[in-house]
Amino acid sequence: MKRKLIAILGSTGSIGRSALKIVERDKNFKVYLISANLNFNEICNQIKHFNPEKIVIKNYDIFVRVKKKFKKYSNKIYNNYDSITNIKKKIDYTISAIPGISGLEPTLNFVKISKNVLLANKESIVCGWSLINNLSKKFKCNLIPIDSEHFSINQLLKKYSINEIEKIYITASGGPFLKLPLNQFKKIKLKQAIRHPKWNMGKKISIDSATLANKVLEISEALKIFPFKINFYKIIIHPEALIHAVIKLKNGFSILLYHLPDMKIPIANALQSKYLFSSSYKILQKNSPDIQNLSFYEVENNRYPIVNLIHRINYSNSSLIVFNAANEIFVDQFLKKNIDFIDISRYLKLVINSKKYIKLSNMKCDNLEQILKIDHLARNMSIEIIKKKND
Repeated sequence: MKRKLIAILGSTGSIGRSALKIVERDKNFKVYLISANLNFNEICNQIKHFNPEKIVIKNYDIFVRVKKKFKKYSNKIYNNYDSITNIKKKIDYTISAIPGISGLEPTLNFVKISKNVLLANKESIVCGWSLINNLSKKFKCNLIPIDSEHFSINQLLKKYSINEIEKIYITASGGPFLKLPLNQFKKIKLKQAIRHPKWNMGKKISIDSATLANKVLEISEALKIFPFKINFYKIIIHPEALIHAVIKLKNGFSILLYHLPDMKIPIANALQSKYLFSSSYKILQKNSPDIQNLSFYEVENNRYPIVNLIHRINYSNSSLIVFNAANEIFVDQFLKKNIDFIDISRYLKLVINSKKYIKLSNMKCDNLEQILKIDHLARNMSIEIIKKKND
C-alpha cells in the first residue's frame, strides 16, 4: 500500500509533536517535510527519527548548524519556503501549525501543493482566510480546521442545516485563573500564566487561554469558516475541557462533542488515522474522566476583560489583523517580563480605542503584502503605546 505523504509546518511545537506521535504509530503515513525555527535538539531528533525528505528551518543560525550536522545525509535542508520548487506531486496532508501571523505565508504556499490542509493556526485564518479559501478552491485543496472547537463545530454541522440552528457555544476552560481572587491579578507571575490546567500548549497560546484572547480569535475564526453571524456565537466556561462545542437547535435539542483535552484526537480524526485503533489511543480512552462530571459557567467580564472587545471589532475589514498583531506584541512583552499580565487587556483596549486603529482597520487587505503591512504598522503602534505608558 502506498504511504500518504504528510508535511508538518511547525513540527517542534505542541501540535507538530502530537501529529508526529500519530504518524509514528500509523505506518500509512510518511513524513515528507517538516519545518521549524529554533529548537535545534528537537529538529535533529525529528530528522533522525522520521527521516523527512525536506526540512525548512527559518532561523538562519539554526539552519547552518543543522545543515552542517546532516551534511552527509540525503535530506534536503532549506532556510526558506521559496527554495522548495521541485515538488512534482501533491502532498496528501499538510498540517499548518506555525503560531502567529508568520504561519500565513507558508500556509498559502502549501495550499497550492497539498490535497488537504489541516489548519491549526488560528491567526492565519483570522488574518488571511479569504486568501486561503480562494487558493484552496483554485488548487482543489480541502481545508480542515483542527482547533478542537472548530473541528467539533465542523463535525456537528454535518448533520444539521443553518436553518435548524439557534446558537453555537464555544467552550473555554477558563485557564489557570478561573478561581483566582480578582485582587490578586496584579501579582500574576509568568510561570503561573503559562501553566494551563488542562492542555499542554506553547507559551503564547497558554497566555491567550489565560486572558481569553484565544476565544476572541476563535469566534473570529468561526465567523470566517462557518456561515453564521456573530449573534449565533457565545463563549461559555467549561473547566473540565471535555466538551469543545455545543450546538443548540431550534427544535429544543442541544448536541455536543466530547473528547479528552488531547490534540491527537482531532488531528487523528482529520487524518482518518489508524492511530485511533492503536493500543496507545485505547489507553488514553480508558483513562477518560467520567462524563457526568461536567460544569458550565457564564464568562465573568471583569475576570476576562478582553471578551468585552468582541463586539468592538469590525469583522468585515482589517481590524482583526490589528487586534491579532497587538495581542502578539503584548503577549510577547509579558513573556519577556516587560509588562504585567493585566496590562495585556488594558493595552488591547487602548489599541481598540485609538484613532490609528480606525485608520489601520480601513486599509485594504486583499493580498499578503497588504496584510503584512497592516500587521507591521499595528505592531509598531502597539510598541508605541507601551512606551508612552512607561514614560
